[in-house]
Amino acid sequence: MNEKTESVLGINGLGRIGKLTLWRHIAGKYFREIVVNTGREAGKSLSDIAHYIVRDSTYVSLPMYLYGCRGGDIVSDVDDSKGTMTIDGIKVTILRKSRNPKELAWRDHNVGPVIDTTGRFLDPTLSADEPGGSLRGHLETGAERVILSAPFKIKDSAKSIPDDAVTCVKGINEHAYDPSRHKIISAASCTTTCLGHMMKPLLDVIGAKRILTASMATVHAATGSQQVLDRLAKPGAKDLRKNRSILNNIILTTTGAADTLALVLPQMKQIGFMAESVRVPITTGSLIILTVNIQEDETRASINRQVINNIYRQAAASPGGYLVYTDEQNVSSDIIAMPKAAAIIEGHETHTRTAEVSIDVERLTGIKKEHMEDLKDTEVSIPLTQAVIYGWYDNEMGNYVNMLGELTCYIAESGQDI
Repeated sequence: MNEKTESVLGINGLGRIGKLTLWRHIAGKYFREIVVNTGREAGKSLSDIAHYIVRDSTYVSLPMYLYGCRGGDIVSDVDDSKGTMTIDGIKVTILRKSRNPKELAWRDHNVGPVIDTTGRFLDPTLSADEPGGSLRGHLETGAERVILSAPFKIKDSAKSIPDDAVTCVKGINEHAYDPSRHKIISAASCTTTCLGHMMKPLLDVIGAKRILTASMATVHAATGSQQVLDRLAKPGAKDLRKNRSILNNIILTTTGAADTLALVLPQMKQIGFMAESVRVPITTGSLIILTVNIQEDETRASINRQVINNIYRQAAASPGGYLVYTDEQNVSSDIIAMPKAAAIIEGHETHTRTAEVSIDVERLTGIKKEHMEDLKDTEVSIPLTQAVIYGWYDNEMGNYVNMLGELTCYIAESGQDI
């Protein structure tokens, strides 16, 4: 557990990730005070916001999360006029006036890092004066750093990620964060977090050169952006499935995990990679099905199920890691709220198949003509192994919120050394 700091944490947004992030940092006791911006009034008083904070349909309640069956009333000193309450000994201030980051009072509350969980402000290239708000508005109003709980999404395709922005996943590339330069940090997504921790052990042991192609499909729990009942699409909507009821359907959708993964694992740029997503009607508990095609090496042991599982067993045994390996047979509810579990490899379901693939060398590009003339046979066989690996992740608390919390504390600690 991180040692307590005198820093104050800001959280913008009190949706799924915002509320559970508040839970995580109340439990961690790293920040002495937390300031949360809801962007609007809610209910009839601050007591109604407290009611929302401590209850959850997925994770039961904040007292249960903190203390199990011994948990009791942990909220006190609710002051509607000041917008403050005490939760398990931590002072929490609720701002309820504006959604625009440029209009928030971070400086007045001595806030250090701010986690933006709204999903509204994704473009790090926009200025603080952008109509409707931007990430840089947080810096304008006093935040030392802004941590985005989503991948960056740049509206102007001609622009690239600014020099003061970086994407980091804890346990993968947090050392890419430079406190002297980076002011805006994306914590990627829950899927990229899981996928990164599934791919890194393979890259470390097998290497990017031998992994010819990879693909993944995430069977993903519902999110707050989906509809409870069918709804008429907005003007210009391209994907009509997003307006269908998640209660009644399996819904095909898209994921940007492949693009974001290359930001945290640059080796992935050498590998042909595809990513697909399917939404299913459960509240949390998702699954990545990862398929990799590996070129065999005669100087090394052949890749098989045992080799793949041993790679993950060893990675899971590394001290301070975030990968979990299991030989048990799990269902999605089994992995909900599992702490510090970026990915849970279900070794029981790992499958491999090795076969020889014939390639006509004449159809390959980049081979000089004189080299082709020396070949007696233009058809060669290459031994390839296809591996299918299953990785669970609790896309809310267990995977994403915990990893976001770890990254936030790391960034706060790194900033103290400047």
